Amino acid sequence: MKKLNGIWMAAAVAGAFMFGTSVKPLHAAGSFSTSMPATYLQEHGWDEPPSEYDEVSRRGFHDGIEGAHKDFDNHRRPDVNNRDEFRHPHVPERDREAYRRGYERGYQVGVDHLYHGR
Repeated sequence: MKKLNGIWMAAAVAGAFMFGTSVKPLHAAGSFSTSMPATYLQEHGWDEPPSEYDEVSRRGFHDGIEGAHKDFDNHRRPDVNNRDEFRHPHVPERDREAYRRGYERGYQVGVDHLYHGR
């Protein structure tokens, strides 16, 4: 019984360490800011894409939130680069950049909401 308690304690400490550390920026270049003004979040739901997004970016935004949900539900460390749908989007070549921009922002909004309660 003591061995089992030790295993659970080690798992709890590892989990606290994993979720207690800060999340790395999603985009290595660091030029992409995902923060939304508080007034936007008050006027719109946290999971609503910005109104200036086109249809492809809006789809990416929603898919990004869904990807964050999947990572959260499966207790995975949040990292947009580990999401296949971000790396290999199923959209026409001409739409990939817009989709990825929307996806990355949606993923970060989802991570902020689910992992950090913002």
